[in-house]
Amino acid sequence: MLIRKLMQCEEFMAGDQSILRELLHPDKQAIALRYSLAHATVPAGQTSTPHALTTSEVYYILSGVGLMTIDDEKQRVEPGDAVYIPPNARQFIHNPGLEPLIFICIVDPAWRQDDETVFADA
Repeated sequence: MLIRKLMQCEEFMAGDQSILRELLHPDKQAIALRYSLAHATVPAGQTSTPHALTTSEVYYILSGVGLMTIDDEKQRVEPGDAVYIPPNARQFIHNPGLEPLIFICIVDPAWRQDDETVFADA
């Protein structure tokens, strides 16, 4: 049985400048898993850097509010919302709130740095 405790997962700054803790990744644990699962935080008033993945991604909002941008679409997100991000879509999320925006990221197939393009402009 594999149980990963969030606070025991190393915190690091992702390429999009969100704060991540990677919970499950088939390259880091001896598990037969196709996807990766991470816990992300965007601090109050901040925006993740625009980026695109060659893979699909899902955000599940746990707390806070955000303004999600996928290509030319923008929409408010809040706790309980699941956001599907298709492969190769230019995406970022802004936290206009006063508290951290916290969400789960599922990337399928599992996230790899080579599959991500980070853009310099918002």
